[in-house]
Amino acid sequence: MATATLTANVRAETGKGAARKIRQAGDIPAVIYGHNREPQSLVLNARETEKLVRSIPVSSTAIELTVDGTTVRTLIREIQRHPFKRTILHIDFQELVAGETVTVKCPIVYIGTPEGVRLDGGILDQIMHELHIQVDPSNIPNHIDVDITSLKVGKSLHVSDLTVPAGIKIVDEPTSTVCIVQQSKQAADAPADGAAEPELIRKAKPDDK
Repeated sequence: MATATLTANVRAETGKGAARKIRQAGDIPAVIYGHNREPQSLVLNARETEKLVRSIPVSSTAIELTVDGTTVRTLIREIQRHPFKRTILHIDFQELVAGETVTVKCPIVYIGTPEGVRLDGGILDQIMHELHIQVDPSNIPNHIDVDITSLKVGKSLHVSDLTVPAGIKIVDEPTSTVCIVQQSKQAADAPADGAAEPELIRKAKPDDK
């Protein structure tokens, strides 16, 4: 599992007015919750936080969050951004505890080239790019491998077809389509081998009688 570090400070003031002042000062308001703890309001350095968020897969990276000298293991559960500027307005952290499963989004890595692409000119359509999995925080994978080498044209993989490591449960709908190999337009338009050329039919002229 990927990990990263971040530093935060406890903030006493809460509410929209306090959050606005924090942003004006170049910081980001945040909150940490979970494991029977009361939600705790925090302040993050904006530059440090933006740099971290750009460099990691947020949904599957554990954040070692140091709060006033004490470090706790967390996941970023929500990032609120400005609708136009896209700057971070607020972050929610969930404290992680070994033995308590969490549900996270995990990226899919497609392995191999489908048979239908290699041999029949098909096109791979990657419908899903991540899976929702339930797992112990200590075993969160960086990604889930999906082998697609045997996939033929017209065939698809569904969530129920996937194999994941022990201790991981996929919570997406089993019938959801993960990927499919489509027939290319060129192949669909090409005439079948040995097909006769269409006969040209024209109206007879008077001189042809």
